[in-house]
Amino acid sequence: MPIKESAKKYLRQTKKHRILNIARQKAVKDLTKKITKLLAAGQKDEAKNMISAVYKAIDKAAKRGVIKKNTAARKKSRLMALINK
Repeated sequence: MPIKESAKKYLRQTKKHRILNIARQKAVKDLTKKITKLLAAGQKDEAKNMISAVYKAIDKAAKRGVIKKNTAARKKSRLMALINK
């Protein structure tokens, strides 16, 4: 356990950031799963409507450092490839 006040504060910040980062990761994962399920069910139009929400979640995660920039680009590219397939 931290002893100094600044170390205690950093621990509090780290816990908050961890919770937010996990939430951002989960949002990306859940939305991509929804799109793949829609595509598997043959509902291409609904998947196209959801793509903007997924892009937004991926971009936010990349901006905050939850995932890397190239990883975000790869995820977006693969989703579009799935939709256009």
